[in-house]
Amino acid sequence: MICIVLSLFTSSKKKEKSTVVDTQKSIPIPVTISKEAMAMLGSFSLENREESANLPKDNAPIKLWEKKQEEAKLAAEKSIPKILEIYKPIIDTIFLGNVRAIDVKPQNYRESDQVIIYIHGGGFVFYPADVTLLSSIPLADATGLRIITIDYTLAPQAKFNQVLEEVIQAYKSILKEYKAKNIAIYGDSAGGSIAAGAILKMRDLRIDLPSVVVLWSPWSDVDEIGDTYFTLKKSDPNLVYKNFLENCAEAYAPRNEWKNPYVSPVYGDYSKDFPPTLIQVGSKEIFLSNSIRMYRQLKENNKEVELDVYEGMWHVWQGNYDIPESKMAVKNTKNFIFKHIGKSK
Repeated sequence: MICIVLSLFTSSKKKEKSTVVDTQKSIPIPVTISKEAMAMLGSFSLENREESANLPKDNAPIKLWEKKQEEAKLAAEKSIPKILEIYKPIIDTIFLGNVRAIDVKPQNYRESDQVIIYIHGGGFVFYPADVTLLSSIPLADATGLRIITIDYTLAPQAKFNQVLEEVIQAYKSILKEYKAKNIAIYGDSAGGSIAAGAILKMRDLRIDLPSVVVLWSPWSDVDEIGDTYFTLKKSDPNLVYKNFLENCAEAYAPRNEWKNPYVSPVYGDYSKDFPPTLIQVGSKEIFLSNSIRMYRQLKENNKEVELDVYEGMWHVWQGNYDIPESKMAVKNTKNFIFKHIGKSK
């Protein structure tokens, strides 16, 4: 069954206007979202978004990239102590073959023959797996399952072929412990691209595929193609293509590979096998078109797919774990995984 799930939160207070504008930085804030989400949107600014769009070119000295990567890591680390205190998960470092990974188990974890693999985002160029816990701990807690986050080598230190090889090597190692039908995989942003690209490559290599895949705000086409790259350009609070996403894409893959399905999975052949797929995206993201196009590809090839769109949400809002919209997204992710994991092929 193929369906679209539209998730909408409304404020309990009656509003006379459809939109409130943050006059300080001109990011439109809809009144149709939770108060917590409105406050979060108010903390974004177009000025800060533009200031962040200053990444090196792909051929810049690696030290420039390393400096940016270290700055991003230090910034992300600041949010980790609070979520550890709230959820009290069990965190370990493991190795899957030669690939490092972070093993996340919820508090009071009970052994299970089911497991979730997480491919983290960061534009292909940012974050070790250690600082991506905001997107894994709440889902581990909600499902009660172990989540293994693959710590793939970042671009530009590694290009797409190496990244996919590392993910597939890690997956094959996990297959030694878990059956494919008991494995779910999810990824956010660039991690969504890597997850879908890895599944396409595993299919081509005749490796048993996971039972279900979830894509959070997937960057399924790394080129600036799609309607919402332009229509939402002025209202996306944290994504900008020129000097940021474009540089990330070039660091990950040369331009002549951008339509390679392993790089931009929207161009994949979905007439062949592909797991049931849930795609979550926010209505403020310039990546909205990426999700719509990916959904259409799967739907038109009669694959089981849901497009779960969230009013007023920004890129990978699921990581803002304390807002109602994030909790709803995590719940829907859990329900979709539970619907399909463990089923016989």
